[in-house]
Amino acid sequence: MLRKLVQSRCLSNGVRSSLHSLTRVSSTLSFSSSTGTTNSFEEELDHKNRTSPLVEPSSTISIDRSGLHNPPAHTHEPSSGSELVKHLKGIIKFRGGPISTAEYMEEVLTNPQAGFYINRDVFGSEGDFVTSPEVSQMFGELVGVWTVCLWEQMGRPDKVNIVELGPGRGTLMADLLRGTSKVANFTKSLHAHMVECSPALRDLQYKTLKCAPEDVRSDSGDKRVMSQFSNVPISWHSTLEQVPSGLPTIIIGHEFYDALPVHQFQKTTRGWCEKMVDVADDSRFHFVLSPHPTPANLYVMKRLKWAVKEEIAKLEHIEVCPKGMELTHEIAKRVGSDGGGALIIDYGLNGVVSDSLQAIRKHKFVDILDNPGTADLSAYVDFASIRHSAEETSENVSIYGPISQSQFLGSLGINFRVEALLENCTDEQAESLRTGYWRLVGDGEAPFWEGPEDQTPIGMGTRYLAMAIVNKHQGVPVPFQ
Repeated sequence: MLRKLVQSRCLSNGVRSSLHSLTRVSSTLSFSSSTGTTNSFEEELDHKNRTSPLVEPSSTISIDRSGLHNPPAHTHEPSSGSELVKHLKGIIKFRGGPISTAEYMEEVLTNPQAGFYINRDVFGSEGDFVTSPEVSQMFGELVGVWTVCLWEQMGRPDKVNIVELGPGRGTLMADLLRGTSKVANFTKSLHAHMVECSPALRDLQYKTLKCAPEDVRSDSGDKRVMSQFSNVPISWHSTLEQVPSGLPTIIIGHEFYDALPVHQFQKTTRGWCEKMVDVADDSRFHFVLSPHPTPANLYVMKRLKWAVKEEIAKLEHIEVCPKGMELTHEIAKRVGSDGGGALIIDYGLNGVVSDSLQAIRKHKFVDILDNPGTADLSAYVDFASIRHSAEETSENVSIYGPISQSQFLGSLGINFRVEALLENCTDEQAESLRTGYWRLVGDGEAPFWEGPEDQTPIGMGTRYLAMAIVNKHQGVPVPFQ
């Protein structure tokens, strides 16, 4: 069945022609052979089974919440005893007024004591949401193909920083290093840097990457931490700025931009007014509109200058992400001066984003203000804003994409990888492969599913986009030709 699905679903007209340019690279990777792999398929599979109203003085502003669906069967009442709730209310009381949605989002996700990401594992089927690397090992392997191709375009440098932003459990990096292990010169050149602020997730990444201290000390006098995957040294940092510069750098940002805090604005008779979070008379959080312009209005004006008239003609809401712009500035500056490139994969739009902020708890959409700290908050990524931010930062970078995740993985050979894995697998393993394949490259509900309706695999192939920022002297990266 899967073979028919693969054959009938041509992910892009240029799959085979694009793949031809990858043959020399992929033929040396540990997962390229259809007759056998470094690890057994069973080992590889085991590795993977792993709204309150807005009020303006003279009018009521309605907010589109059509993106929220499948509400939980029970309600989650805000706990007055929650430390994060007390902290947020304390900030609002101290300020003598509401806070921006961006500040609310940042506190909810990364507050050092009670942030959503800080003290627990939120990924996977037992967590709150599943990311592509957790869906199938094929995702990390094919990102590995992309990094090897970029390394070759860079001239095969002897030393390279490979950086992952928000690595989650470390699954993507582990699959990347395992999949590229046969390209000895590539893995020998790498020093992996994990940009992670959560102590709990750092511990998980340490275990996933099979790390251990090395007897040899680094230049700083500390013992180096080495991954058992190709003996690649691993370092952890809280921000990208802390990663040492001066070496060619490959940066991977998968589902990182969507968690950066966004400011939300509503068009009114007074112009663009920022949505703020305040405490209502019943002690619950609710949204209000700012009575005066806020500092973030400057970013709205900047974003509107980048937009075309057709985009803003009927625009009633807009989201801007200053931290996303700042991160892009840092990426473009580093890639432009040191060489290398960045791969950004996330869900979003290639244009202005209006009202996309959402909350997910245990794989279901919930109210954004409900019990803060217990649900993930994320927003659509404005890929056009990333492009403009990179272009204004450095003349030495070129930006490619976005293209769909389906096109990206298809051109890198996911169809051929599935066929190779199907050569030696049980019916149960084939079903897992089929589900993982659809979730990575499909669009909407899987047509082959015969299981429970509420567990139907939903394809991410067109909802997720891929963009590359590379040093302009290195040529066009695959598969953006």
